[in-house]
Amino acid sequence: MALANEICRMDAVTLAEEIRRKALSPVEVTEAVLARIDRLDPILHAFATLTADAARSDAKRAEQKLMEGEELGPLGGVPVSMKDLFFVKGTRTTFGSYAYKDFVPDEDDVAVERIREADAVVLGQTNVPEFGFSGCGHNPIFETTLSPWNTALTPGGSSAGSGAAVSTGMGPVSIGTDGGGSVRIPAAHSGLFGMKASFGRVPTYPGFRDERYPGASGWESLVHIGPITRTVADAALMLSVMAGPDDRDRHSLPKADFDWLGCVVQGKEEGLDGLRVGYSEDWGYAAVDPQVRAAVRSAVRVFERDLGCVVEEADPGWEDPYGPFWAILCGETDLRGLRAMIAEHGERVSRHIVNFAAREWAAEDITDASIARKAVYNKMWKFMRRYDILLTPTLAVPPFPIHMQGPDKIEGRWVDPVYWLSFTFPLNMTGQPAASVPAGWTDDGLPIGLQIVCSHLDDPMVLRAAAAYEEAAPWADRWPPMLEELGL
Repeated sequence: MALANEICRMDAVTLAEEIRRKALSPVEVTEAVLARIDRLDPILHAFATLTADAARSDAKRAEQKLMEGEELGPLGGVPVSMKDLFFVKGTRTTFGSYAYKDFVPDEDDVAVERIREADAVVLGQTNVPEFGFSGCGHNPIFETTLSPWNTALTPGGSSAGSGAAVSTGMGPVSIGTDGGGSVRIPAAHSGLFGMKASFGRVPTYPGFRDERYPGASGWESLVHIGPITRTVADAALMLSVMAGPDDRDRHSLPKADFDWLGCVVQGKEEGLDGLRVGYSEDWGYAAVDPQVRAAVRSAVRVFERDLGCVVEEADPGWEDPYGPFWAILCGETDLRGLRAMIAEHGERVSRHIVNFAAREWAAEDITDASIARKAVYNKMWKFMRRYDILLTPTLAVPPFPIHMQGPDKIEGRWVDPVYWLSFTFPLNMTGQPAASVPAGWTDDGLPIGLQIVCSHLDDPMVLRAAAAYEEAAPWADRWPPMLEELGL
């Protein structure tokens, strides 16, 4: 048990190194992680579809390569889970929707394909809200994903199962999608690191694609793919595997001209001395919980006091794009297909999706949103020419109870239930690289996230800044108390 627990607390970089030097075997690593899943998943419901037999086959294949002297890929023997929005060939992929409860793709998502080629052990699909259309973790077909920090609360979503899994050692890394914050949200609410690289770094094909309901579309101009991990280095390792051009995604970027893991080393060794940092506590308009404000201020002081940055409070200056963001989602969703699905499955479709599809969207809503998006981006690039790094809260509130979309009152203001996402979705509108790091904890021990944002395509600076902050204010050794209570 002691060795199994030690394995489950190892980061992916360490596991890969230990496996390569034959100090650990892929099979024993996989068995340790599967045993932990057996123990914890009945409580937390992190997995939608666990593929234990396939994972064991992956592990045996990696072990055979190792024993025969073949070189393992960079993820050789490392257990990895996928959000249940990714196509995984031959594995049930439900998107958290009753309409897709028996859907089995006949191809892998590009990211999954690359993870397999890197000799990872694929554990299965982690739980999501229906179509990822929420920052929480409940859907019509599976049990609701719970936070290991407090099982009455959400771990954040839509990569909800990924957050719950990684924060408890049910695998060191998981990959998620981020169309409005869905990698950064569970990272913030689960005490983890989560990063969406620049739009196009990781190809997104095929997204949602099924002939029955073409409305299950993938928000083509908004969605990023990114890792959820315990350490910055693990995220860099995953991005080094997943990133790079692919002709199946017309938005994919050329191969990066930098070393992903080298950026982490640079951040830890060279620090950030003298860099210019802009700090926006509320964008100039957002409602923010007082505990979030306090924790993020403390984290920002680390950049100034310990890392030698020149910090200045400043806001980019755009008008609140909350309304335009939803109109952009509408413009990238096939409403005809979505409405057909609702007509067929009715009461089994999540209420917030039904309400979204029922709204009468005008052409002007879509065009106005496009204009607003351009205004946000123009404000942002001008702002970022003054700063190397932008810091904000990741989310406006700490974790809240399950089975709600979000609080309707923040800091004394009545708000829409998903207004707490005010800091994440604007960065999907701009496509910039952004990450969430643990900023601190509430009085009740709940995680709070700090968002690190850099200029268009400056993924190296996000990793460098996150790694420097991780070195100054480490978090990876802080685990949910329930693990100790369970002897894990």
